[in-house]
Amino acid sequence: MKKKHLMKAVLTLSLLGCQMNAAPVSPRLVSTSVDVRDGLNTAPFNQARTLNVPEGMKIEVVARVPGARFLAVTPDGNVLVSQPNTGKITLLRSSAAYAASDFVTGLQRPHDMVFTQVEGKTYLYVSEAGRITRSEYQNGDLTRRAATGVVENLPTSPLPGEGNYRHLLKNIALGNGKLYVSIASSTNEDPRDLQVEPKRGAIYQYDLDGKNGRLFATGIRNAEGLDFDPVTGELWAVVNQRDDIQYPYHQDFDGDGSDDYGKVIPDFVDNNPTEQFIKVKDGGDYGWPYCNPIATNGNMKAITYVPDVTRNPDNSVKNCAQMTKTDLGIQGHSAPLGLTFWSGNNVPAAFKNGATSGLHGSWNRQAFTGHKVSFFPFQNGEPTGEQDLVTGWVTDAVNKVRWGRPVDTAVLPDGSLLISDDQSGTVYRLYQPLPM
Repeated sequence: MKKKHLMKAVLTLSLLGCQMNAAPVSPRLVSTSVDVRDGLNTAPFNQARTLNVPEGMKIEVVARVPGARFLAVTPDGNVLVSQPNTGKITLLRSSAAYAASDFVTGLQRPHDMVFTQVEGKTYLYVSEAGRITRSEYQNGDLTRRAATGVVENLPTSPLPGEGNYRHLLKNIALGNGKLYVSIASSTNEDPRDLQVEPKRGAIYQYDLDGKNGRLFATGIRNAEGLDFDPVTGELWAVVNQRDDIQYPYHQDFDGDGSDDYGKVIPDFVDNNPTEQFIKVKDGGDYGWPYCNPIATNGNMKAITYVPDVTRNPDNSVKNCAQMTKTDLGIQGHSAPLGLTFWSGNNVPAAFKNGATSGLHGSWNRQAFTGHKVSFFPFQNGEPTGEQDLVTGWVTDAVNKVRWGRPVDTAVLPDGSLLISDDQSGTVYRLYQPLPM
């Protein structure tokens, strides 16, 4: 090869290498009409609706399921939708235009659902408020087969003196031959949650039959979404952090000339603490309720733990510098719920092997945040940041006007993405149309 051509080849490879290592470019979102299938146009789809989706993609309503929460795609391509408030799981049949029917009823606040293989059989695991059950699944099943308890006696009662259990719903993941169960806190920031058995604000690991349960990680206030990275086999979670944090610095935050340490200041609470996107490590402690994750100068890749004013004022109960790393921060009060790695042969190239999460949205912030589906690109087994994937459910953030709240996502065999919305009772499909 001539020297000139050799240099050109080296330069081309170098540029390609730079592009491969560069942070992925955020997709351009465009306002897109939500397509509504016949018979599904009751409120809020009794009028035209738009959502902002990546350029070149479409979004459609495929089913209306009241209180739709978590999603699971069956091995034969149907879809399960949990409805905690009615104790049901609904089946959507892909071969019948996603016609809805009861898959199982009479459950105790069913939430998360995961399929796995055990000794050559396919099993469906379901998390209820007080237990985890499993049942055999065979292609073509339209109702759930007889279920057996795998993990029993999960906490459902609030701590003494508390009016209710704040985060009663349980979430699960299956990977590496083990079952992982998130037991969320009953309170906002009470250490008593960590002083009961099993601990609340923690993730436990079990054998697939529910035996040999043990504490896997703690200090995790409310891990709603759990999923395994299909490339590395590592467990990840998105975490809802606490409310009404007190200002943790001896500084004048609001400019009135006084020390604001210990005060609950709305302008600070609006953005703090950050929600967490974490790699769940065996033996990890993620700080709650003693150490609060704060983004350094707003950098969501530089999260430090700051001692809680009430629970750990002098940093003596827990040394916040020793807490397990928060890999990525998410805007405070966004309320990330589901977590799904967008993987498979048919996934659009720009999104392959990244993760998606439904950000259910704030309730106690001065103006709405969240209320969207986010995409998290991964490089070398780590999230590089957060990108908007679907937005538009909020029409007035300041006056808190919204017509939907996304919850969970699931990947269909064709690579398209399902999205659940519990406020409007909707299941959407986000897809890239085939070229004409």
